[in-house]
Amino acid sequence: MDRSIIHVDMDAFFASIEQRDNPKLKNKPVAVGGKPNSRGVVCAASYEARRYGVKSAMSSKRAKRLCPKLIFVSTNKHKYKQVSNHIKSIFKRYSKKIEPISIDEAFIDVTGKEALEIGKLIKKSIKNELDLTASIGISYNKFLAKLASDMDKPNGFTVISKKNAKDILKKLPIRKLWGVGPKTEKELNRLGLYKIEDIQRYDSDILVEKFGKRGLELIEFANGKDNRPIEWKSKSQSIGEENTFSHDTLDREVLNYTLNKYSLDVFKKIKENRYKIKTITIKIKYEDFNIETRSLTLKSPTDSLEIIKSKAHFILNNKFNINKKVRLLGLTVSNIVYPNDPVQLRMDMDGFM
Repeated sequence: MDRSIIHVDMDAFFASIEQRDNPKLKNKPVAVGGKPNSRGVVCAASYEARRYGVKSAMSSKRAKRLCPKLIFVSTNKHKYKQVSNHIKSIFKRYSKKIEPISIDEAFIDVTGKEALEIGKLIKKSIKNELDLTASIGISYNKFLAKLASDMDKPNGFTVISKKNAKDILKKLPIRKLWGVGPKTEKELNRLGLYKIEDIQRYDSDILVEKFGKRGLELIEFANGKDNRPIEWKSKSQSIGEENTFSHDTLDREVLNYTLNKYSLDVFKKIKENRYKIKTITIKIKYEDFNIETRSLTLKSPTDSLEIIKSKAHFILNNKFNINKKVRLLGLTVSNIVYPNDPVQLRMDMDGFM
């Protein structure tokens, strides 16, 4: 039986929520993120702003230059998370097999069910219950479902079937293949490959020889093949906090205070999920944009705030030679032990012996 995969991608998610909640922002160019007079970054841009070239990860100053009438709105992570949870509750009405990709997009496996009807119901529910629009892509694998959701944004609904997949693919530029970024695109261009149909006709042995396993993936994607399962039982690989300071700093007091805050935030997340962690990593981005990371792995997993905090401070103060100003500081915990993990259960039992 062919799989039926739905990819749901919310349209300009953060910006659309802000426009929904503030009528004065309707049909206006909106950027969610830091103000242009700070060193802020655009987290999301409305479609009205995108027409001027404004996009996420762009500096707020540059965005304002591109669109002088751009309206900046501060991020509200708590609100966006609440909306995202509501959207996930809609997905769960139709399937347990849901793979979130980010806060505003997910794959849903509805194999054996009426995919088109479910896609329409999801789209209608999001509009009726949240007054937001989503673009829906439906196909027989993840790559094509995601490609389909991007073909008619915003508020799109596209189906790619086995009959039309190859014809749709061959007209598209190679950057539409999953995982092809600017660097890979340039390497493929050097081989004379610009459209997906070029890869469909190219000697597969040469691609595999040049790109290895990645070359085989490119060939399969170009021909509409993707056997990756929906990772509906996926677990967090790491939990972290990071932020850019309003001013570059060498002040140890500021750095240590920030680490205390991050440690508490991370601690709350691991306690909420009943995780324990073994590895603590500190990331520093300097004023010249160079990045350094240092890690420490504990002998046994912990969920102790004091241990996380003390080890974070130890890494910062003993494993870095900070002789230039710090632009960004981050804390990440990883090597997670999950509830009901056999390793965790064994360690818990050891505690009672």
